[in-house]
Amino acid sequence: MIIVHVFIEVKPEYLESFISATKANASASLQEPGIVRFDFLQAEDNPYRFVLNEVYRTEADSARHKESNHYQTWKKAVEEMMAVPRSKEIYMNIFPEDQDWKAL
Repeated sequence: MIIVHVFIEVKPEYLESFISATKANASASLQEPGIVRFDFLQAEDNPYRFVLNEVYRTEADSARHKESNHYQTWKKAVEEMMAVPRSKEIYMNIFPEDQDWKAL
């Protein structure tokens, strides 16, 4: 499993547009066979900060996601909405075992 946390902060004037665009991307992403989870989270103490929790079966699945039309559309749409450049951290799975992960 490849687990990616993407950290995002948006400009206040784009809050609703960002949420809408990201929900559409997350919904479409969950249709990809190599994606196990795609969570869209908002910080409780700052409504302009978000985390995407993306779980892929393989690195190839992660790469394919970046080539998808819905990801490319999202990336272009939200680029100007960012207050700071987005960042990411990549994690390896420890528990549950990879074969025990269940898709939504």
